[in-house]
Amino acid sequence: MEEIGFLGLGNMGKAMSITLLCHGVNVTVWNRTHSKCDELLDYGASVAKTAAAVVKKCKYTIAMLSDPSAALSVVFDKGGVLEQICKGKGYIDMSTVDADTSSKISEAITSKGGSFLEAPVSGSRKLAEDGELVILAAGVKALYEEAHSLFDIMGKKTFFLGHVGNGAKTKLLVNMLMGSVLAAFSEGVLLAEKSELDPESILNALDQGRFANPLLLTKGISMIESSYSHAFPLEQQLKDMRLSLALANEKAVSMDVAAVANEAFEKASSMGFGGFDFSAVHEAVKDLSIRRHID
Repeated sequence: MEEIGFLGLGNMGKAMSITLLCHGVNVTVWNRTHSKCDELLDYGASVAKTAAAVVKKCKYTIAMLSDPSAALSVVFDKGGVLEQICKGKGYIDMSTVDADTSSKISEAITSKGGSFLEAPVSGSRKLAEDGELVILAAGVKALYEEAHSLFDIMGKKTFFLGHVGNGAKTKLLVNMLMGSVLAAFSEGVLLAEKSELDPESILNALDQGRFANPLLLTKGISMIESSYSHAFPLEQQLKDMRLSLALANEKAVSMDVAAVANEAFEKASSMGFGGFDFSAVHEAVKDLSIRRHID
């Protein structure tokens, strides 16, 4: 395949672009904070000065950006994707955004003759490093088929979900469920501790039964040790909870459990844990429990 562009070298984008480079893909990268590109040079990447320059050089450009605002900015701002996108070029946005944002980007890209695919991913930085992501694609089927070899490098499974918006909504649903379960699981860890049980024994027992889940086992240990090394930032989980609740409100679906979980993530963020792994929601669960009993 021809040289691939990659926009956004944050926690996930950096890992994904390095995975592509390590598999022999020629990649040209760009990031707003230009210094983040330096490490990629050691892996053989080329560096461009603007997002537009990446699109001009590459037939296919991937974006992995932090939130809807960043995703829109990279496309529409000066030096952005729209300045060079044209017929014969494809733009693949793998950011986690809402369906409306994805649709706006799609309309802009196609209006210039380009083809668009949304392809948000489910997985952590470690899974990105290992090429074990789950990719939730939607949009132009032909571009999906052309990009499938790249998805096979970055992920273990790829789904094509139809028209633009379906990928975004599916990703928000996945992360809403993940956040809700993790917040409830945190309460279980806290109850085990307060009941003078050995939390690690509880985790091991769960791991041998129907509730076995590698995510919960790993995050449970983080909670027990109060060690929240940066894997999936809590601030990103909070963003996804907010977007999923906004989608639920739009569809008039009551999300009581997710709303309560969102409060815990909001609290953890206000406590200064936004940049820590999202298992740090446990600190908010502990704090909220103490406050409720004092009240």
